Amino acid sequence: MGSILYIIAVVLVIGWLLGFFVYSLGAIIHVLLVLAVIAILLAIIRGAA
Repeated sequence: MGSILYIIAVVLVIGWLLGFFVYSLGAIIHVLLVLAVIAILLAIIRGAA
């Protein structure tokens, strides 16, 4: 389960970077970043527990 969260987080960060630097879609890109950070935090918390 943890590796799936990392994969999702990486995909979301890459999507955010592409959108931020290439497409500049605005708020949607920042939502992707927030989702990626949440996924990483969940993976870290679940891994530590």
